[in-house]
This record gives sequence, structure tokens and C-alpha cells, in this order.
Amino acid sequence: MTRRGPAPDIDESQVVVGSPGDHAAGVKAVAVSLQRSVEQMGAVRTAQTLTRLNQRHGFDCPGCAWPETPGHRRPAEFCENGAKAVAEEATRRTVTPEFFAAHSVAELSGKTDYWLGQQGRLTHPMVLRDGASHYTPIEWDEAFRLIADELRALPDPDRAVFYTSGRTSNEAAFLYQLMIRSFGTNNMPDCSNMCHESSGSALSESIGIGKGSVTVPDLEFADLILIAGQNPGTNHPRMLSTLRAAKRNGAKIIAVNPLPEAGLLRFKDPQTVDGVLGDGVEIADEFLQIRLGGDMALFRGVARLLFEADDAAPGTVVDRTFVAEHCAGFDEFEKVARAVDFATVLEATGLTMTQVRETADAMIASERTIACWAMGLTQQTHGVATIQELTNLLLMRGMMGKPGAGVCPVRGHSNVQGDRTMGIWEKMPETFLAALDREFGITSPRRHGFDTVGAIRAMRAGDASVFMAMGGNFIRATPDTAATEDALRRCSLTVQVSTKLNRSHVVAGRTALILPTLGRTDKDVQASGKQLVSVEDSMSMVHLSRGSLTPASEHLRSEVAIVCDLAHELFGAGHTVPWATLAADYDRIRDAISRVVPGCDNYNERVRQPDGFQLPHPPRDRREFPTRTGKANFVTGELQWVRTPPGRLVLQTMRSHDQYNTTIYGLDDRYRGVKGGRRVIFVSAADLVEQGLSDGARVDVVSEWTAADGSVEERRVHDFRVVEYSTPKGNAAAYYPETNPLVPLDHVAAKSNTPVSKAVVVRLEPVGGH
Repeated sequence: MTRRGPAPDIDESQVVVGSPGDHAAGVKAVAVSLQRSVEQMGAVRTAQTLTRLNQRHGFDCPGCAWPETPGHRRPAEFCENGAKAVAEEATRRTVTPEFFAAHSVAELSGKTDYWLGQQGRLTHPMVLRDGASHYTPIEWDEAFRLIADELRALPDPDRAVFYTSGRTSNEAAFLYQLMIRSFGTNNMPDCSNMCHESSGSALSESIGIGKGSVTVPDLEFADLILIAGQNPGTNHPRMLSTLRAAKRNGAKIIAVNPLPEAGLLRFKDPQTVDGVLGDGVEIADEFLQIRLGGDMALFRGVARLLFEADDAAPGTVVDRTFVAEHCAGFDEFEKVARAVDFATVLEATGLTMTQVRETADAMIASERTIACWAMGLTQQTHGVATIQELTNLLLMRGMMGKPGAGVCPVRGHSNVQGDRTMGIWEKMPETFLAALDREFGITSPRRHGFDTVGAIRAMRAGDASVFMAMGGNFIRATPDTAATEDALRRCSLTVQVSTKLNRSHVVAGRTALILPTLGRTDKDVQASGKQLVSVEDSMSMVHLSRGSLTPASEHLRSEVAIVCDLAHELFGAGHTVPWATLAADYDRIRDAISRVVPGCDNYNERVRQPDGFQLPHPPRDRREFPTRTGKANFVTGELQWVRTPPGRLVLQTMRSHDQYNTTIYGLDDRYRGVKGGRRVIFVSAADLVEQGLSDGARVDVVSEWTAADGSVEERRVHDFRVVEYSTPKGNAAAYYPETNPLVPLDHVAAKSNTPVSKAVVVRLEPVGGH
């Protein structure tokens, strides 16, 4: 297969900064989508893929997890970043053994993430042997023997770590966790640990299930939608179509975010006349430009105002019937909420009292309220408490278990929620493990395993020595890059199951394997014929995905086949799990899922319905709450927010518009006015004056972290361009993974252990002392 187009590298010294965008999507998004698609795939392949993307008889987008509207799919059921994701996966460019022969690992390690990703699809299994300078080809059977021998030689199964990315299908995830538990460990870190783990921890305690309770029709039916710490224009663009429908139906939308995001300002839907020729639709009715980490204080201040409004008109604000019948802990919550000091609320949030009151008034006026959030809330030290404070607001108003109301944590990666449903979690409940054991005749370990932060600590300490990743780019997805790189290099073996080249391939253990796999767009043919896989979206809908493209190489194997072939080599032909049978026909995997995973009865039949099926959600479906109290819990704790030390800034890491998670599609962020580079830091005009800096200055960014022993640890990234931007004083923002080295490994959220990437204390040092 031939390479199409150049293999670009970049010079970020020429970055250009202009005015931020005032809307999302529009004709420009269509033009960029088509340009990137044709560059990577060619015109014919572009037509073959985009017309099938997110369609009932097509394949699921490898980007975000936003669902389709049940019963209604548009001809172009994708966004700009979805088209970029498909172009990256279905590219005609290839990375062959000849490429690895021409480029040493040392040379590749000096390339940018963008350059690595632009090289194309991996075509052959490759091995980097101990002491070697280059990857060389390896046969599949030898690769599996190498892994199995290394695993069997471990003195304890818990010395192996198995990572999972959100792009893994339900079928592959189910078999992957089955293989891992058959081996004897629960060490299953996954990408959820770094994003919505705080949501799961918070909601599990509050309502008994760690998933959102609403659907797309609920959002379209809502009176009020509160969007906190989320940027749908870049991270979940198809959500904007849903918000447009909600606005058309009369919904009010309040955006809570430190940065003005283009998608929350205005949306130009390129599939409507107004979006092409007109001004589009204004999305946010109110924009609360909150200080980083101040959300919990906002929600508690609003709660006090709701109680005071109920005092003035008893029984009209607090849904006391719902609270009495379905909730626990209300009295303590009321006591704490009534006692909150508004001066503290304003200090923590940077908002005005008028803004706080208007938010409370909107909640009082609404009969149907939905709260949406993403990483802006979850990646705080008090992320779990913040989400519970927001959930408390909904519970006191009875906004749970009725149409148009509830919680909506907006998941990022396309099947990250499905992975967890299928058992990818280091502490699955006993009911799941017992069912798995009965189905397959194994004995699953019960001791909890490592999450992502725990796995990095274990590898760095020498307590784990084999690392296997099913997809993803572990090096770039994790915090504290130096610590993570050191941890992987200490391993005796690292294994990456991947579609494309990334940074994790050049930071290797003593021996390293790259196992090339099929992507969502690829046709998957096994012994019984063409196979289908399934995924779960952000709203618990499970549906099929059907790849149709000829794979980039005859040497690629599906994730299911890789897991089954490795398991067969690891456990032998007499193992109680029929690995070969499962690999031959994915319907058999789904039959097993139906007997193990709650809510998946008759999986094969139900998933073949036109829009799949929805998993049960007791709070949504029956106002039943499977918590320790049997009720929805008002969870109340000490009010927390992020304070800015004198002379310092609090940094949030974020995506540009030209990336998705760790994949860099390009070097422009037109929504923020940045072109041709990524090493920029957004700072308010007031902070530039205070720190004696000007727009365009070059700085090193140094993070400061107080360790447990009281010492201050510093981490540094070099040569960033300062961009004057609208952000609260004391706050700053920059792109990851470039700023991941600044995030300390031990800087994690309480309860969820999620890295705190939205509250990093930094100072700016001019480059060269200028």
C-alpha cells in the first residue's frame, strides 16, 4: 500500500495568534473535514467512510461517545473532529518494517507527536529486543510466545499491568478482562481513571450508579441545561445539534467555564440553511466565567438561595415529597447549605452576586433541569465533592427519574463507558465476578488491582514489570511524563496493541512489542465470516459497529483475535475458556456477555434492533437507588476551592480544536485563534501586567507541588508563547500532552484518584531572562 502525501514535521517558532472564533462548525468545518479526509484517504475512500459513519449499517465513530438521536439519523451524522478521527484511522499512509529499519528508536523519540501520528497505519508485528536500536519484524506466534513466557515467569500475577483504551469494543474488552482475571490479577488501569472516574465515584455514592441518567430526547425536552467544565464545540461537537434542538424547544442554557468556548457561544449547523447562510444559533443564554475549581462554591451558594426562596414560598422550590420518599441525608445538607457565606462563594468563583442569583432563579423557574459536565469538574482535587454538590441541587428539586431531568456526565472516548460495563475495572463487584466464574469455570481474583496512578507507581517502584496496553497512548494520556516514562522503561516487557505509531512505542521496556490491530473502519473477517462489534455510548445505548474497509495489511488482527490467541498460548488448549470458539464467532462472545453482564440479556437479539438497546438505570427508570441506604444520598462535605498563591497562576491543561485526546490532527486551533503551533499558554491581560509580561513573550512554565514531606517539587516545560486571552485573573490554560510533565503523579482527586490536571500551580519564567 502506498503512502499518500508528505510526512510532515513542524517548526513551532512560527506560531501565529489571531482573534478567537465566535462560533463553532459552519461551512469552514465542512471544508476542513473534507480537506483532511481527502489528504489522508483520497476522494473515493472519503466517500466510502463518511457516508457510513455513525449510520445504522455503518461503523461507530472512533472519536467521542455522544449518542445519535433514536429513530433519527441525519445523512451526515458526524462532526469535524469525527471526520478527522476517521481520516487518521482510514489513512492510506502506512508504517512498514522498512520504515522501522530506516528509523531508530532514538531518532523516533526526537520526533513530535504530530509527526509520529502522521506516518500512517502499522502493518506488521514488530519487536524491539533487549539492547537493540531498531524495531524488527516478528511473527505473531513468536510474539504471543514471548508475552506468555514473560507472564508465566512472573513470581506473582499482580506484577503484570493491563491497560485499556476507550476505543476497544465491548467484545474485545469483555475477553480482555476475562483473560486478565483468568491469569490472576485485577490490575486493569484504563482511560476512565484519568477522566470520569470522579463522576463514577460521585454518582455511585449519590444515586447508586456511576452513569448519566438522561438521553438525547431528555436534553431536547429540558427547560434548563447547566453545562459546567465542558467544551462541546471541540470535545463533543455533535452535542451542539442536540443543544440547538433544545433551544428551539425553549430551553435555557447556562455555561460555566473559565474560558469562553466557541461552541457555547454560537453554533452554525452546516446541515441547515441558517447554519450555512445565517448566523446560526446562540447556545448559552448565560456565561459564568468561573475561576478554576470554584464550581463547588457556586453550587452551594445556589443551594442556599433555593432554600431561601422556598422559605418565601413554602413547597414551591424544594420538592419535599421526592426528598421524603427517595432521599437520605437531606437535613445535614440543608444545614450546611444554609450556612454558606456568600462572600466566600464570590471569592472562590470570581462571579458576581447577580450571576449567582440569576442561576438560582433559572433553577427555580425550571420544571426539567439537566446538569452536564466533563473534565473541568472531574480533574480537581475536590472533583467528587463538586459533582455531588451539583447532584444535591438536582435532588432537592426532584430532578431525577423524570423526562427532561437528571445528570449527564459527558464521556469522551467512544466506548470508554462500555469498557467499564464489560468489566474493565480494578474493583468490579462480587456479583459480576461470581457470574464470570460460573460462566467460564475460572476463579477470578478478589483483591483490588491498580488503577492508572497506582500502576505507574508500581512499575516505577519495581513492583510490576510487564505492561500491556490494549490501544491508547499511555505515555501521553497520563500525568507526570517523566515519572511515567521512567516506570515503563523499568519494565522487562511492554506490549502496545495499536493502529498507528505513537509516543508509547518509543518509550519501551527492555523488550517491547507493537501488535498492529484493526480499527473501527476495517472489515473484520474470522472463521465464521464477517464480524460485528458493539459499543456503548455516553447515554448507555448499546449498538453495533460494522467496519467495511479492506485492512491496511494482511498481517493485522482484530483485538478479539489478539486476546484469544494470546490467551490460548498463555493457558494452553485445555483451558476452561473456549478461546478459539469465541474468536471464530463474536455472537458467542455476546451470548456469554448476556449471561454475565447485568442488563445484557438477549444481547445478540437486542443489539441488532435498529438503534440497539439501552442498559437499565434504576434511578432513571424507576426512581430506585441502589446505594448503601437504598435511597439517593445528599452527600455533604467541607467547601473546597482552588486558591492562587501570590505571583503564581493556576493552570488547566486542555485539548486544542485540532486534536482528540492524545491524537494530534493538526497544528491549528481556530476556535482560539492559534495557527501553526501548540506550545502556547493562555493568560489574562491582568496577569500579564502583574507579571511584567507581554502578549507574544516566550516563557518556561514551571509547576510547583508540595509533596507529603513538605518539600516543594518543581517540573518544567520549555519555551511557550504567551497568549493574552479571556480567562479569570490567576488562571491560565495550555494544551496537553505538552503540559502533562507539569502534573505531579501524586496530585490526585480525593476518592477517585484521578490526576488533577485542572489545578496545577505554576510560575512563568521568561526565556533567556527577558
